[in-house]
Amino acid sequence: MARAHGSSVNKRYTEAELFLLTPALDDRPIRRPRSFSKAETEPKITKLLKNISFIVVGLLLAVAGLGVASLNRFGLFQSNQIDRSQPTLLTSVKDISKFHASVGTFQQVLEIEDDVPWVPALIAGRETTFIAVGTVSAYVDLSGLIEDDLIVSDDGKSVKVRLPEPQLEKPNLDQKLSYVINQDRGALDRVADAIELPEQSQYYQDAEAKIAAAAEESQLRDQAAANTEAMLTGMFDALDIQVTFLD
Repeated sequence: MARAHGSSVNKRYTEAELFLLTPALDDRPIRRPRSFSKAETEPKITKLLKNISFIVVGLLLAVAGLGVASLNRFGLFQSNQIDRSQPTLLTSVKDISKFHASVGTFQQVLEIEDDVPWVPALIAGRETTFIAVGTVSAYVDLSGLIEDDLIVSDDGKSVKVRLPEPQLEKPNLDQKLSYVINQDRGALDRVADAIELPEQSQYYQDAEAKIAAAAEESQLRDQAAANTEAMLTGMFDALDIQVTFLD
């Protein structure tokens, strides 16, 4: 039995018929873009440009920071110190006969207040706390012995010795352990210190003077005399010589 096909399904249109069936473009409604006034567009453009500029600056700073950090990690942009010092010259040699018999370590805390008359401390003046650590050595200069200070017996088995008085050397401050631990300054003093670093040599001089005075009052001299006698006793005992120390 033959299948019947509807004419509407199998009907083919010609190009002319298709053209007639297609609506013309001129009949379609045209949507025109909305127009903005100058007063409306300028603030938006300005805001957009600002946002873009902030983003660009932020990206540039981030890239620059990462770049510097990366370069520093690989050793770039790091300062290099070149030592062009001349060789050290030995200018003289001096024989010494000092026996350093004892050394004392001292600590001195200075509290110095510099006031300006009739001016509040907030404006001018300073209070400085300085700590100093140093050593003082006590020695006996054996080169000062004369003939009467060293008397040997006829049989050579005993000797009498009169030692010189022990002396104290100047204090030797430890630069790493001597420093300003606190300083309160007025406004004018802060400005002056920002322009020129304050001089601290006076603190070291005052500390040395106080440590030297403390060493004079200490038992360093007596300890040095006792240690020198013990050293000479051991030396003469090794030679089987009896030693006696004279006052």
